[in-house]
This record gives sequence, C-alpha cells and structure tokens, in this order.
Amino acid sequence: MNLKLRKLEHSMARQKQMRRCMLLLLTLLPACSVAGMRFNPAFLSGDTEAVADLSRFEKGMTYLPGSYEVEIWVNDSPLTSRKVTFKADEQNQLIPCFSLDELVTLGINKSALPEQAQAEGNNCLDLRIWFAEVQYTPELDAQRLKLTFPQAILKHEARGYIPPEEWDNGIPAILINYDFSGNSDRGDYASDSYYLNLRSGLNLGAWRFRDYSTWSRSGNSPGKIAHVSSTLQRVIIPFKSELTLGDTWSSSDVFDSVSIRGAKLESDENMLPDSQSGFAPTVRGIAKSNAQVTIKQNGYVIYQTYTPPGPFEINDLNPTSSAGDLEVTIKESDNSETIYTIPYAAVPILQREGHIKYSATAGKYRSNSYNQNSPNVFQGDLIWGLPWDITAYGGMQYSNNYRAIALGLGFNLGMFGATSFDLTQANSTLADGSKHQGQSYRFLYSKSLVQTGTAFQIIGYRYSTEGFYSLSDTTYKQMSGTVIDPDTLNEKDYVYNWNDFYNLRYSIRGKFQANISQPLGEYGSIYLAASQQTYWNTNNKDTLYQVGYNTSVHGIYLNIAYNYSKSPGSDADRILSVNVSLPISNWLSPAVDGRTATNSMTATYGYSQDNSGHVNQYAGVSGSLLEQHNLNYNIQQNFANQNNSENGAVGLNYRGTYGSLNSGYSYDNNGNQQFNYGLSGALVVHENGLTLSQPLGETNILIKAPGANNVNVERGTGVKTDWRGYAVVPYATEYRRNNISLDPMSMSMHTELDATTMEVIPSKGALVRAEFNAHVGIRGLFNVHYRNKPVPFGATVSVPTEGTTQITGIVGDSGQVYLSGLPLQGIINIQWGESAYQQCRASYQLPKSELDNAISYANLECR
Repeated sequence: MNLKLRKLEHSMARQKQMRRCMLLLLTLLPACSVAGMRFNPAFLSGDTEAVADLSRFEKGMTYLPGSYEVEIWVNDSPLTSRKVTFKADEQNQLIPCFSLDELVTLGINKSALPEQAQAEGNNCLDLRIWFAEVQYTPELDAQRLKLTFPQAILKHEARGYIPPEEWDNGIPAILINYDFSGNSDRGDYASDSYYLNLRSGLNLGAWRFRDYSTWSRSGNSPGKIAHVSSTLQRVIIPFKSELTLGDTWSSSDVFDSVSIRGAKLESDENMLPDSQSGFAPTVRGIAKSNAQVTIKQNGYVIYQTYTPPGPFEINDLNPTSSAGDLEVTIKESDNSETIYTIPYAAVPILQREGHIKYSATAGKYRSNSYNQNSPNVFQGDLIWGLPWDITAYGGMQYSNNYRAIALGLGFNLGMFGATSFDLTQANSTLADGSKHQGQSYRFLYSKSLVQTGTAFQIIGYRYSTEGFYSLSDTTYKQMSGTVIDPDTLNEKDYVYNWNDFYNLRYSIRGKFQANISQPLGEYGSIYLAASQQTYWNTNNKDTLYQVGYNTSVHGIYLNIAYNYSKSPGSDADRILSVNVSLPISNWLSPAVDGRTATNSMTATYGYSQDNSGHVNQYAGVSGSLLEQHNLNYNIQQNFANQNNSENGAVGLNYRGTYGSLNSGYSYDNNGNQQFNYGLSGALVVHENGLTLSQPLGETNILIKAPGANNVNVERGTGVKTDWRGYAVVPYATEYRRNNISLDPMSMSMHTELDATTMEVIPSKGALVRAEFNAHVGIRGLFNVHYRNKPVPFGATVSVPTEGTTQITGIVGDSGQVYLSGLPLQGIINIQWGESAYQQCRASYQLPKSELDNAISYANLECR
C-alpha cells in the first residue's frame, strides 16, 4: 500500500470518526435538555435538505439495527464470539435479539424464567420485561456486547463450562496424513532407503475412523507394507465418555497398559471444563459478610470470587501443578481479612470429590512378537473421588491364563504432600504350565516445599513377590526367548541387546523411581532423576541416575549434566556433558518495541566425555528465517578423539501452507556421505473440494474464506489460505473455545472481511469449519448528486449483491460515499427518509483497468 493511499484511508477514517462523534453528541443532548427536543439539521448544514432524516439518532442510536459480529461478555466475563442481530426498542436503543435457545447457551437457566418467557420460543426475547436487573450494553465500536444477568436466572455451572450443545462434531471429510523420508548413503556401505508413514481417516458425524500403515524399502530388497492399527471411535456425550472399536490400549492408571484388538469404553476428562478436570482440593470456609475470596498458589492468584455471609465451598478450582500450598484470603466488607493455608500436592491417581473415572476394555491381546499368543482379555478400572481429599481406586484383569484384582487409596496429606498405595493380587499360568500366585505393592508420593521450592514430583516404589507376573508374561509361548520377530529384521548381522530377550524365571522384583527438582532463583535450577529395577533369581538390575544444572544469563543458556546407566549384559556408562547456547541474533538485531527480529540465530557448543575416555565435541549454528520463522536451518561440526573422527552436517526445514519439506547432508573424514530428504503434510477432502495442509493433529479446523486467497492465518506457522481461500489449521483443542484469525494486513487491496476472527468448539477428532464472509471487489469513493445537489449527509446506502447479503454504507460530507467489495458495475440505493422523494438510485459502471487501482473515483447522478 503506497503512502498516498494510506493518507487517503486515514483521512476517510478521520472523517468517519468525526461523524460518529457528532452522532454520539446527539445522544447526549436530550439527557441535559427538555423532553422531546429535536436536533436541528441546520447545525450540520445551512440547507436542511442536505441532511438526511436523523431522527433515529436523536434518542441515542449510534448504529443502525442489523447483524454485527461481537464478543459477548456475561457479568464482566468473556464468554463467546458470534454474530448477533440487534433491533431498536421503544426508546430507540439498540438491544440484542436472542431466542430462548440462544439464551440457554449464554448460561440462562430455562426453568428460572416465567412461563410467558418460555412460551416465546424462537422469538426475540427481552428479559428486561421480567427482570429489572438485566442490562444490555452494546459496544459496537469495540465489537463487544456486555450482558448483565441476575444470578437467580443463571445456571450454576463450573467455571469454563461449555454446554455440549455447542460442541461441533465437524463436517464429513477424508483425512490423509503422510510423512515420507529418503536416505542415500555414499561410501563403504552405499545404499538407499525409503520410508512412508500414512495415517488416514474418515469423519462422519460423531464417528471417526483412523488407519495407520507404513511402507519401507532398504537397498535392493523389495518394499514392505505394514499395517499398524485401525480404530473406529465416537464420543458418548451423556456419559462424558469415548467408545473405541478396533486396535487400542487399555488404561494405565491401575495396571500396566496392554495392546488389544476389541472395544474400549472410558471416561474422557477433556470433556470436563478445566475447573473440573484433574485434581484440586475442595476449599471450604466461612464468610462473616459479603466477602471476596482469593486463592493463591506460589504467590500467584489462581482463583477469585465473591460469596454471601455464611459457609462457602469452592470445588471448581482449575487443576494446578503438583507443587504449592493454597493460601486462602477472605476479605470482608469492612476490609478485614482472614488468611489461612491449605497444604496441597497431587499424584496422578487423585480425583476431585464426587468425580468418577472409569475404563472398560475387552478383546484379543495384540503383540508384534511371533513368540506371544493372543488370548481374550478383559480389563476394568474405576477411580472415585471421595470426601476429605481421598481417592479410592481399583480394577481387574482377566484372560485365559491370568486373573488379577487391584485395590488402592490416594490421599492429599496437606502439608505432608500427596500419596497413593495399592495392592494387586494375581494368579498366573505360564508357558510351561506352572501356576503361580503373588502380590505387587505400589507406593507413590509427591510433595513441594514452598519455602525452598524443592519439588518431589514423583517418588515411587513397587515391590512384587516371586510369584507375581503381569498379564503380558502369561502370553509367551516359551519360558524364555526373544521378544522380536527375526523375520522383521532387515540386517542379517543384527546385534541383540538385553532388552530383546526375556526369561520368565527372572520376574521383576522391585521398581524404584524418583524425580526431584530445586530452583536456585537467579542462579538457575538443579534436578535429580533416579530409577532402578531388580529381578528375582538374579543379581542383574537396570539402573539409571541423572543429575543436572541449568541456568540462563542474558540469554546465554548453560546446561551441565551427568548420566549413569547400567543394564544387564553390558558395562556401566558414565557420561559428563556441558552444553552452551548463545543468542547471536539478539545481539546483532535486538528486539524493537517488544517485537522480535524476523530472523533468529543461535550458536551452540557441546562437550561430553565418558568413562572410557572418549571425548566428543560439537559446534554449530541454527536459526530461522522469513517473516513467520518457518524456514529453519542448522549447521554442525563434530569432533571425537576416538580414531580422530570428524563429521559434519547441514539441514534445512521449511513449513509452508501445503506441508513441510526437509533436506540434509552429512559427511565424515572416512569418505562416507549421506543425503536425506523428507516431505510431510496432509490431504483433506471435504464437500468444497481438496485442501492441502501441514501435518494434521487429532482435531483440526478448516478455514473457508472464498475470495480471501493467500491470507496469513495468525494461528499456525506458515499457514495461509490457498488460491481458493481455504486452509487447514492443525492441532485444535477439543471441547474448548478456539479463536481463529485471519491477518487483514496480508489481504489484497480488493478484499475485506465482515469479521477477521471466528470461534469454534470442536469435539475430539473433528474437522470443524470456520467460515469467513469475504467481500472481493472494488473500493469506490463516489460523489453522488441528486437534483443537482449532493445527496444528504447521513443517508443510508445499500448495494444489492448476488448473495443474500448487501454492501452498505452511510453518505458522508458533500455527498461522498465510500464502499468496498463492489463489482465493476451495479446499482447504488440511497435513502434519507421514509417518503418516496427521499430515496434514489444511481447506477455505475467501471472499466476493468480499475482493478489495478486501490480506490476508484467516480461522479454519479442519483435518480
């Protein structure tokens, strides 16, 4: 856009603002004068006929009745965005027009309304007739509508609750996710290899079919197709659950998860609002007056509400991290405060009071190993949140050779943290026909020390008696062997490691795990992770220790880490590493006005040494280019003292509207070279055609904006609308409000949108459509005359179009009319009163050459 055009649009915007201010002034005058005062058009022009009939603005109407895209606020909280129809009431004020069903979606309790209101059905309801506290505050300048409703007519839902009626199951579609990669080795072991990963699906209503298959080829061997899994899913809204048919995994909350081909029905906590999912304690207290209750964790306010005098109970806290006690402050009406602390920690098994989580799975056991059977399997789990921050849970597993039952309790112990304990009793029959029974005891603990910041994220221990086996152990055909199928190996000289073997005589005896972190303020943080697994009838064990230190100073990041690992059949590995990264781009082109530079660059250096004296060092540069940072690059050089080896690599990755491309090259000082390349993306077939996309997530959004082609989508790196105005935004959040915006600055000069932001609420796995109404056409600035005089200021303007909508506007000074989205020829209707002589029509016809101009100018005669 050139400077001249910017000045012109700025001037028009200023004129529009001045006229709006004048109209606002009209609304203020009656408030400070006698009733019935009428605005004199001569104030705007000495010729009263040069001014339209502005009587509709005398009583405060600053916008005309019609439909506007607005963000709706209810009782000072943002709720949703949608198009709302406004009408004029008896006082000539704009009020929103909502049907009974629409009011229910805004939180109104239908049963709390009088019978007369409920009988209105789909008519335009004005709740002020029955409830004086109801207020409508349209702020159309800011595209906002504020609604004030008394609590008595609102449904008492948890914070963030979205009615299931608003969940969108999306449109029918075929989804194909692909990821292709190739590799070419040049050197002593020259060969080519290819791999294709296909994840396809079909959406019909609430049903989701998904298939996962792969194809691979290496060297001169023929290509192999492998089918990994197929599933058919749908949500069961009344039960807040999901049904899965086909290849799935059982729940891992109580037992070790197993792969099954069959059916699974389990609760889906994603259907609950954030304030009801996960675990958070119930906060209780007593207010002496109308009080404000504030809850803080680690110094941050996480909840605030108001309560009347008497006992109160807060059970809709958002699930927080597993660290930090809750500080409750009750501020009374006389400003006195009562403050107390509720110690809080969580382990994964904990549920809120009154919540039930369940899973039931039945089918045949699935394994990729040729050495395992496929018996019929059933598993059921139940977790129940009880009062006093207690959670009870249990489950059972059953197959031909296995029966197990588990029971456990979880506790929020307040200042002592959170813990859970469970017992599993199992009866097993192994491959040799021997029968065994045993028990397994599991203990989990989590705690945060707020004073020091120390977080014991999970400390767990499981002890199993010698006769305890898992369900998977009973599926093996032999007492010992390999867990992989030799026929699937591409390399004849495959070297087996300890994890490739099993021996049922060496059952697991104990498992220990711990994750501890400690922040050090401005000096960084340290972490410790440890795990160990022991076995019966052998001294072999798996051991892992990790300790590290992280810090960042002026953007310079430093990590020091030490790892110790020991597996049966191998020597212990001890590795010390130091890694440093330097933000070069921050120094070369620092951020201006809070905006980061278009390009980024980071230099990295790393050093590691193991217990055999092998030293590895690397140095590299990586970063991103282009306005949306969607072209990434990396260059790295590696050095090792073992055999004085050197190798280097360079890589590029581009994320565009239609997918992602990557390529790389690497070499070493032994003459070996390797080229790799890849292409990933998706094809989406829907009722409006085919749309190419970046790789899809589980839940996705289809943008439909015909005419708005090549427009940036503000959510998604490298995502733009295609040549038809379509785009796919991957990785939407199911059962939550997703706002999708198109960048108006990236639109062509002949394209405008009614609204640049749309809201969708997808269900799990859906492809929902966000439809934008684009006006594509000429921007025209016309001087319109009627009977040798400019048409009156303030007259309304409309231009019929082929669709159901109209292009509208208002006449400005000296008969000037600015309109956008115009065809090259058409008819402009102008009206400035109710009588027949207070309206006219002007036809126009513009040459095709005007398509090259930002704004077209013409003088028109209205008849």
